[in-house]
Amino acid sequence: MVTTDGLAGLSLAEAADAFARGEVTATALTRACLDRIEAHEPAINATTWIEREAALEAAAAADKARAAGIAPGPLAGVPMAHKDMYYKAGKLSTCGSAIRGDFRPDYTATVIERLEGAGAITMGGLNMAEFAQNPTGHNRHFGDCLNPWNGDYITGGSSSGSGAAVSARFAFMALGSDTGGSIRLPASACGVVGLKPTQTRVSRHGVMPLSFSCDNVGPLVRTVRDCARVMGVIAGHDPKDPTSAKEAVPDYEAALTGDLRGQRIGVAETWFLDGADPDILAAFDAAIEVLRGRGATVTRISLPVMEQVLTYGSVVSRSEGPAIHANWMRERPGDYANHLSGRMFPGYAIPASYYIEALSRRGPVLRAFCDEVFAQVDVLAMPTIPRRIPTRAECRIDGGDPEAIQRFGLITQNTRPINYLGLPGLSLHCGFDDRGLPVGLQLVGRPFAEARLMTVGDAYQRDTDWHSRVPALGAA
Repeated sequence: MVTTDGLAGLSLAEAADAFARGEVTATALTRACLDRIEAHEPAINATTWIEREAALEAAAAADKARAAGIAPGPLAGVPMAHKDMYYKAGKLSTCGSAIRGDFRPDYTATVIERLEGAGAITMGGLNMAEFAQNPTGHNRHFGDCLNPWNGDYITGGSSSGSGAAVSARFAFMALGSDTGGSIRLPASACGVVGLKPTQTRVSRHGVMPLSFSCDNVGPLVRTVRDCARVMGVIAGHDPKDPTSAKEAVPDYEAALTGDLRGQRIGVAETWFLDGADPDILAAFDAAIEVLRGRGATVTRISLPVMEQVLTYGSVVSRSEGPAIHANWMRERPGDYANHLSGRMFPGYAIPASYYIEALSRRGPVLRAFCDEVFAQVDVLAMPTIPRRIPTRAECRIDGGDPEAIQRFGLITQNTRPINYLGLPGLSLHCGFDDRGLPVGLQLVGRPFAEARLMTVGDAYQRDTDWHSRVPALGAA
């Protein structure tokens, strides 16, 4: 029997399974998370809004349904909170901005519908970078989200509150979005698991866009099994999002066998290890040895077409974001943080021919990359963030400090290329740097290879315990 002590420390899969077996109530799970939010939110600033009573009412309804013998869904009874850019009819969705500070949509995002349809309980919205447009977690409107391991350091962004909330055991899962690393970066910096699925794998209907061609929806969780459980619910075609793929959704949890025999892991000799700090490399190398010990073969490879990936990817993201914000940029430019408007204004000067070229070359570049890389290996491995994460002060760029701007840009070195290519990327905790801050291992695969990435990630977690570490703000 699972007791109420330490309920917030369970993984999502453990909590859902315990609820399904009748060992714990949804009300107890929800109270455990709400109590942690109440106790520790002032030290982290991970939430934008929480509806305590509504969450407890939903939990009570879940308990009543289970008592009546209604079969629970795969996420039944589990409380969650999400990046505050997912729409739910009548509920606040600030997008981390002043412009949408009181926005309440009249429809609900498909992913929220699917999560709640599987029994999940929505508690509220989580802090984020303004309009999802920075990799650090700074926000001048709602205050910076603070890293649960050490509040002086960045959480990673733009899904800053999502990474911090899952790390601090405020919620069992949080949705993030990823356009240049915004799921994987906070997963790495906060020591949790984050998946950027293949482009089009998960519906984007009802989610505030940043870049039409590079946006992705995905989960931040505590374990790879949690990730598999959530992806089994949210992946798949959505008629409301015509860009969503019709590719069949596999049984992700069934792929978690622990067996890596025959799996080929690639380590790039260039690009993704360039400039990496020694303690990051040490944690990464140790992680690779764990995978080797599980039966994987490890090969050093060179990467093709990376100049094209970086150049074209920059053109796409710098063109599409300004287009989405064009009216607000004309009418309310002063309501944007300086670094955000400073990033968008130059986008209006990019010639249409450059943008069209970047889009038209995406398919050929992806094919060239996959033909060369995935002919040699099944999974490409690298540090999620190859340098030690900076303090919030070191990359506060609104003041125009050139060194801060450089640090700010380097954070996405290993994540942004994956978005232009549209490939799936999984980040998981693989150790700590010499200051006690988490280090992330990123696994990248061919399109729709999420199950393979989770096979590898789950095998790694079977032989390590990094994912069970809890920040010192209080053990769950």
